[in-house]
Amino acid sequence: MTLLNILFDANKFTLPLEDPTLKFLVILGIILFAPILLNKLRIPSILGLIIAGIIIGPHGINLLERDSGIILSGTAGLLYIMFLAGLEINLTEFKKNSFKSLLFGMYTFIFPMAFGFAGAYYIFNFDLLPSTLLASVIASHTLIAYPIISKYGITKNRAVTVAVGGTMITNILALLVLAVVVGMTTSEVNNQFWMRLGVSIVIFASIVMVGFPMLARWFFKRYKDNVSQYIFVLAMVFLGAVLAEIAGLEGIIGASLAGLALNRLIPTTSPLMNRVEFVGNAIFIPFFLIGVGMLVDYRAFFLDLQTIKVAAVLTVSAILAKYIAAWLTQKNLKYSIDERRVIFGLSNAQAAATLAAVTVGYNIIVGETADGEPIRLLNESVLNGSIIVILISCTIATFAAQRGARNISLSQSVADSTSKDKNQWENILIPVSRPENIEELINLSALIKKRDNKHGIYAMNVINNQNSDPNADKKAQEILEQAEKTAAALDLHLNTLLRYDASVANAIVSVIKENKVTDLILGLHAQKEFSESFLGAPTENILENSNATTYIYRHVQPIATIKRHVIFIPEQAETEFGFPFWVIKMWYLAQNTGSKLIFYGGKKAIDIIHSVYENNPIEAEFNIFEDWDDFLIMSRDIQSDDNLIIVMSRQNKISYQNAMKKIPYYLNRYFSEHNFILIYPMQLGANDENGHIDLTNASLLSSVSRLEGFSKLFLKTLKGK
Repeated sequence: MTLLNILFDANKFTLPLEDPTLKFLVILGIILFAPILLNKLRIPSILGLIIAGIIIGPHGINLLERDSGIILSGTAGLLYIMFLAGLEINLTEFKKNSFKSLLFGMYTFIFPMAFGFAGAYYIFNFDLLPSTLLASVIASHTLIAYPIISKYGITKNRAVTVAVGGTMITNILALLVLAVVVGMTTSEVNNQFWMRLGVSIVIFASIVMVGFPMLARWFFKRYKDNVSQYIFVLAMVFLGAVLAEIAGLEGIIGASLAGLALNRLIPTTSPLMNRVEFVGNAIFIPFFLIGVGMLVDYRAFFLDLQTIKVAAVLTVSAILAKYIAAWLTQKNLKYSIDERRVIFGLSNAQAAATLAAVTVGYNIIVGETADGEPIRLLNESVLNGSIIVILISCTIATFAAQRGARNISLSQSVADSTSKDKNQWENILIPVSRPENIEELINLSALIKKRDNKHGIYAMNVINNQNSDPNADKKAQEILEQAEKTAAALDLHLNTLLRYDASVANAIVSVIKENKVTDLILGLHAQKEFSESFLGAPTENILENSNATTYIYRHVQPIATIKRHVIFIPEQAETEFGFPFWVIKMWYLAQNTGSKLIFYGGKKAIDIIHSVYENNPIEAEFNIFEDWDDFLIMSRDIQSDDNLIIVMSRQNKISYQNAMKKIPYYLNRYFSEHNFILIYPMQLGANDENGHIDLTNASLLSSVSRLEGFSKLFLKTLKGK
């Protein structure tokens, strides 16, 4: 026995590798190093993983076999890509651009169908059914370049929204063609077939789009454990895929719809979204890309002339047709060249749906030769040729998407940097004292902050310097550490402050002045009622001696599960200095959660906010409400999953009303089971009775332009945020 055999088990190193630990180690090594090495050659990381799959696969050095483990992980990765596309899409833009998505979806379906059918029917002399099936192969596409779009942070871009929406349309149509062709081949297409298919699709879509949000909202309200929430989301992805397959569609359609269904319940700035994206980009999606590479057989180039001919025709047809669709979409919608590149990059890659259609066609036996050999609907040359199409189309798609996404991202960065103003600061302070409030307070701060603000958030704990508790310091540090962990899950840097003071209010006011705090978020315990003195002496003291926009938040359910934010605005609120500042925050809240804003206010305030809405559309509703004595009547429309946002005013300020004294009674008696936020707008200065602006005869843009470029802050920071 040799020393090598003594030290190592040689059976572990036979090819292909069979030891599960070693196989997983190899794959992790590829995920880690392949993108790094190929990035030096300016090859996109996605393409690097595919190339690595080709090299280690059964058609390469045969290091790994494409076994059930690889297939399972790859399938999960594909579903994950489609789920993320639906989850990250801007639903407001999606609704607004639904016609545009339909336009692109029809373009990217019709042209490939026409080109593919012509090639199969006239060049290869295929019959009608195989020609139609082959055309549907290149009509569908996979969002294999979507991780590139996500990496560059342009998932909310209008071109991406249109491309994702069009992808769902063309894939549904292509997979319906597949179902019909299979049915006709097996002589099952009749009225019963169409009725069964139609009814099953309607039931499937209803369950996912109506049932999934209801189930998810119920789950998230009751189970706040991070692991449980993530596993639940993963289960929804696969359940959507299974339901789609039961309905006669491919699982990728179900995963996409599951993403759309959960879109509003998983805010883009939430810890859950961070986990979903992290696990997908780190594990599932790389497994899928490596699995795609393992399918590619480079030897198909040399097998026979027919395979090369099929590959050439399909590749040219697919790329040309997809480019024409992207070009026409760009011209029709007046998009930029880089947006066209993004649309083309997202829609050009042929992968999962292509392989599924070809495999189905290859497995259908339509007869036998004289020698008893099976005659297949799609022959082996088409199967091998389609693998080559996958390789070439994925390569072109990744380069096109990367170039377009990089240029769009750079242009956005330049626009942001040139529009920055020295007055565009944003510092958010969160006093924390109760562990049960920390997560929701930080979540709220993440939802109302500017997207590029990752360092201007402060959490503070105040220790009474007359406190005799020897463990006070330890308890305070534990609370601040918990706050840091919560912020880290949101990819935020939290500045923690520990203060010693006989007065909590004085400590908070001092920190506001020292750190130029613009927004103060105060938490109210879910079970705590307002006292007869309204907010209590400490809070009244803070409001009296600070000019920051103050949010007093009481949560009963997680803010991510809120359906609507109902905002009550007092008369003349639009004349106060802080009016635009809190309006911006409401826009951020709507954009980050996808929830609907319902405004009740005076005509002047509603007109101003509506003018902002026209330039920066969100899902919103506007109602005239001028008499706060009717507050309780207007609030009858409040639903169980609504959040009340009441814009208040400091006493003696211009929008203060005596009716505001009744708000604590109303909240205690009628809204104890609801979330609510009280907003005290920013003032020019503490005790400054003239801290207001006149918007009586001018629009918001012209009126606030006097505030040292504040109009740029109000309008420009809204765009694309």
